[in-house]
Amino acid sequence: MNTFKIISLGCKVNQYESQQIRELLESFCLRQVEDNASPDLAIVHTCCVTHTAASKSRQLMRKILKHNSLCKVIATGCLTSIDTDECNNIPDEIKLVSREESLEDIIRQVIDDAATTLSNSTENTHDALTSKTANECKIKDKKTVNSTQDTLNLGALKSFENHSRAFLKIQDGCDAFCTYCIIPKTRKKLWSNSPKNVISEAKQLVKAGHKEIVLTGIFLGAFGQTTTKRKNWDSSRQKDFVKLIENIAQIDGLKRLRLSSMEPGDVTEELLGLFNRYDNIAPHLHLPLQAGSSKTLRRMNRQYNAKQYIEMIEMVNEALDRPAISTDIIVGFPGESDEDFEESLKIAKFAKFAKTHVFSFSVRKGTAAEKMPDKISPEIIKCRSKILSSLGDELQVNFRNQFASEKLSVIVENSQYQSGVCERYFDVKLTDSNLKRGEFTEAILSDDCIHAKII
Repeated sequence: MNTFKIISLGCKVNQYESQQIRELLESFCLRQVEDNASPDLAIVHTCCVTHTAASKSRQLMRKILKHNSLCKVIATGCLTSIDTDECNNIPDEIKLVSREESLEDIIRQVIDDAATTLSNSTENTHDALTSKTANECKIKDKKTVNSTQDTLNLGALKSFENHSRAFLKIQDGCDAFCTYCIIPKTRKKLWSNSPKNVISEAKQLVKAGHKEIVLTGIFLGAFGQTTTKRKNWDSSRQKDFVKLIENIAQIDGLKRLRLSSMEPGDVTEELLGLFNRYDNIAPHLHLPLQAGSSKTLRRMNRQYNAKQYIEMIEMVNEALDRPAISTDIIVGFPGESDEDFEESLKIAKFAKFAKTHVFSFSVRKGTAAEKMPDKISPEIIKCRSKILSSLGDELQVNFRNQFASEKLSVIVENSQYQSGVCERYFDVKLTDSNLKRGEFTEAILSDDCIHAKII
């Protein structure tokens, strides 16, 4: 066994974990192949936040086997960790690994079994000579950490390969049980990395050439807490998150620090104060609204109401200069009336979201919403989604148009097309430039608010 491929679906946390898996496989002397090549070992890091994501995960597993029946396939991640029948019809050739199992031990066993099979085969003499067990192949001992410190027990990343920006997982798990969400049943174990480990990993990522780090987690603001239920938080730990951000912002060479999705209640005056003290903290907050109606938010079991969300938006806009506020909104949640939907539109217009991710509600098996009455018809959901998406597009254009002829900082993500992401999280195309991926530059946004010229 010499080559591998990792297919990762879903969120930033999944993408981070896939990088951990990559570094583990490389420590066993396996080589990552291109997308169109057939590997000896394939890892599918699954997602199941929606039935569509779960279905796509299963399709990818089967597709790999169909194209290469000799490939060893391991499926891990959220889909393989829920107690439903969604993996019942997966072919026996595919090894399913839940988050409760040791992925490293299972990969080690797969490598050893492959080496044994080849060495016992008289028809594969050459391969048998080059085949090695996991222990023989391992370049050096990987610094794994105790499972109480890291949910996958795979240790810190050295680099975020093939990405200009590096994601850094600092928290995992959720027990909030929003009624539409399956995550508390897939990532049951709450975990926060130690500040010392986070700083060390962040420094290593900067050393590897990543000029932007994106802090990520399942419930980012619960860093340091043993629950995501805000009412049960340890008050003595509530400033741990702010302290960690400040320490990361001070790392030499870090051009930009970005926070991924946060709960509205995580935004405090102390947190906003950091944005003004450190100009490398991107003025961008992703703050899921989910619904503009307090009635719907209660049915969703969210930890805020519409009035509190509006007050939070006002606080952010007062503290920061034209911050980019992106959001998620679910359309067609059970019981959502026309009036409730209008409340979502009203808050979107008030907040002037820089980007709106619109999700059409679909029943997720295993969640409380599955059994809720007053389901909304697909036709109404489609109509409402179209209206909200159109508004979101309009608000997005209006937001970026504010910055015509102003200076932006850009990190190149596509060297071929010379495009990148600015601090306020919208894409720009650089003109008259020839920068490599990952390079950081300052540019003036043109009047079309799409192109930018390097200063």
